[in-house]
Amino acid sequence: MAKVAFLGLGVMGYPMAGHLQAAGHEVTVYNRTAAKAEKWVSQHGGQMATTPRGAAEGAEFVMACVGNDDDLRMVCTGEDGAFQGMAEGSVFVDHTTVSAKVTRELYAAAKARGISFVDAPISGGQAGAENGVLSIMCGGDQAAYDRAEPVMQVYAKICRRIGDSGAGQMTKMCNQIAIAGLVQGLSEALHFAEKAGLDGRAVVEVISQGAAGSWQMSNRYETMLDDHFDHGFAVDWMRKDLGICLDTADETGASLPVTALVDQFYKDVQKMGGGRWDTSSLIKRLRAMG
Repeated sequence: MAKVAFLGLGVMGYPMAGHLQAAGHEVTVYNRTAAKAEKWVSQHGGQMATTPRGAAEGAEFVMACVGNDDDLRMVCTGEDGAFQGMAEGSVFVDHTTVSAKVTRELYAAAKARGISFVDAPISGGQAGAENGVLSIMCGGDQAAYDRAEPVMQVYAKICRRIGDSGAGQMTKMCNQIAIAGLVQGLSEALHFAEKAGLDGRAVVEVISQGAAGSWQMSNRYETMLDDHFDHGFAVDWMRKDLGICLDTADETGASLPVTALVDQFYKDVQKMGGGRWDTSSLIKRLRAMG
């Protein structure tokens, strides 16, 4: 078992850190709001620190799951950042969805300190984190990945190294691009069924067993039909991710017309007050249109 620091106890990080502690690792947590760290320690045991540096001191592995590029920079290289407390030879594993640009920047900064940096964004939502069945897509040096992979397996359904630094984040972009189109298509199908006077549940029972079936359909159609949208990844975070995808597409020359369109649909949802609704709330936009 290893000495591990976990930075960021949001809806994903909180249960992920819990899985590490339950597996026998020695876990120290840090959260920007200390009350959340105190709650985690009272529930899971382990220890808490008041700074990323304090959490990282003596840790073999430092895992992070924070909000965006700026948050990640802060916990890594900011005042009392984790890199200042990490020993040479230790490994930083970033589960945040951020740009490949900041990933490569921090990979280089870590390397200069003798630290390894693995980008390891996750997919599977809050339920995947709570049940320990996340998909983890990784970039970074093979040796660093090989060391970190057994630790990540504690909360993974699948964990794979895709390539060099940034490859994990690029793969997560593929994930979000695919989801955007799927959710819009599912929203339109369910909205069409409603307008046609069909029983949505009966429709999904049939079409989910054919070529139209997807994780989104199986896990979100009932809450979409019931107009409940507090069951997963928030629209605000999805727009952050799609912004990264679209910026990167401009850099690479990729064409993402559907992604760009769905991003604007999510902007409409935000204007409806749905920034904290889950991503399946695209159907609410269609219902509002009549």
